[in-house]
Amino acid sequence: MSSREQIIAEMKQRVYEANLELPQYGLVKLTWGNVSEINRKLGVIVIKPSGVKYEKMTADQMVVTDLVGNPLEANSMNPSSDLPTHVVLYQSFEQIKAIVHTHSTNSVMWAQAGRDLPAYGTTHADAFYGKIPCTRQLTETEVKEAYEKNTGHVIVETFQERKLKASEIPGVLVYGHGPFTWGETPAKAVENSLILDEICLMAKENEQINPAIHEIPQYLLDKHYYRKHGAHAYYGQG
Repeated sequence: MSSREQIIAEMKQRVYEANLELPQYGLVKLTWGNVSEINRKLGVIVIKPSGVKYEKMTADQMVVTDLVGNPLEANSMNPSSDLPTHVVLYQSFEQIKAIVHTHSTNSVMWAQAGRDLPAYGTTHADAFYGKIPCTRQLTETEVKEAYEKNTGHVIVETFQERKLKASEIPGVLVYGHGPFTWGETPAKAVENSLILDEICLMAKENEQINPAIHEIPQYLLDKHYYRKHGAHAYYGQG
């Protein structure tokens, strides 16, 4: 096996294992989710095959494409229908290396409500540096012409217009659709998806308990985010 083949095999295994974590964490039902990983130097993306049940999936079935989504292996399965969204995000957010999309219940509630997710507490601040944005609704033309690709574009548009950094806010809610998260590895992108779903549930319950709730102050947001991220992070094992 060549070094290229070995790297791709390792990517397939990571993407496979990350995809299996989605039902384990209760983030997907049926086949409603996908994970991908990119290797820009090698020029490949590995992503879950479309419509395959998690309990029957194998690592060898993970689909390998080039950086614009063209399959590279003969007789491969069809890639996830969300691949064009992943491609746009990889092209626009050069620092991210893995992406997760799910239809997890709590995150979808917020996406369908069309609301940003406020930073109500430190659980949120540990992973996301501030409010998690919800995109605008796609237009009828955007949906008809290139739905999945335009889903990526509306995410990028949201981050650009709000001057947000994908490295600091590793997730988004797509209006009427659901969440996308990303990270340094497939496992980290899945972790961010799990955190997003949990803090969506917490925020919903917070607003029922106290309708007048406010976001945490900036100094507390800063403390919790930067103790885990950045040059002076000190949380966890170095």
